[in-house]
Amino acid sequence: MGIIDIKGLTKRFERRAVLDELTLSINSGERIALIGSNGAGKTTLFRCLLGHYRYQGDVQFEGATAARRDVGTLSRIAFVPQLPPPLRLPVTDLLRFAEKGAGASRKGMQDIAGQMGIDLDEIGKRPFYRLSGGQKQKILVTIALARDADLLIFDEPAANLDPAARAVFIDLLADRKDCSMLIASHRLEEVASLVNRVIELDRGAVVLDDSVVDRLKAGAFRECRIGLANAHPTFGAALIDWGFAETDEGRRFVGQIPAGDTLRFLGLLSRYASLIDHLSLDTGEKNGA
Repeated sequence: MGIIDIKGLTKRFERRAVLDELTLSINSGERIALIGSNGAGKTTLFRCLLGHYRYQGDVQFEGATAARRDVGTLSRIAFVPQLPPPLRLPVTDLLRFAEKGAGASRKGMQDIAGQMGIDLDEIGKRPFYRLSGGQKQKILVTIALARDADLLIFDEPAANLDPAARAVFIDLLADRKDCSMLIASHRLEEVASLVNRVIELDRGAVVLDDSVVDRLKAGAFRECRIGLANAHPTFGAALIDWGFAETDEGRRFVGQIPAGDTLRFLGLLSRYASLIDHLSLDTGEKNGA
């Protein structure tokens, strides 16, 4: 049994299924990149896991049903949303709450904030909602990484970070060997070195679930087949650049992916997820000719 087990998770908004009978397990120690186009269901999945939404289906955390806003469960999960909440309390009060209410380490927050390039003493009296987008994101990342959490959930965490802070953030995540991670990102290549599993959502369903092999043999390839509902010249040209063969008037493609380039290739697919009607990526290693 995984750290989180999801069975038949369905969430509708005005009769539209944003998550559609989603079944998924997240195991302890897994570092997962969650990809997919806007509207694929990534943020809704996070909100259901955290108890922000009511839903149909079953979500369990280490075998126990995750009740809505279950304090015991949430205390073991650190979350950074895509859009910072409009909190009116001063930064100092927010950090004090994070320390007392969420178990964040005061020293850890000071150290992490310093590495991220933000002076907590300088902005301490300012209301959180008056900070810049980058400052808000740095504060939320600081609090999350200073907590002794079993699971880190990040929704586009580096979107508002400057390049220097983004690089530090990736390094800080790489140092967290003690917890599982679920990271939604449009920059798959940015988190490629962190993750060992990639899950792609499209219209509320899993269309790709790929475990990344840490040690790959030289010359290993993976067989890939892609079907499109309709031909798309730009996407087709990109696949041909990867050495794919085109059939069925530009709607079917077959090729081999160097195993070491799997994440880079998945980054390409994530940009065209809504166009893909069928995808198979063989998980076994194959030696190229």
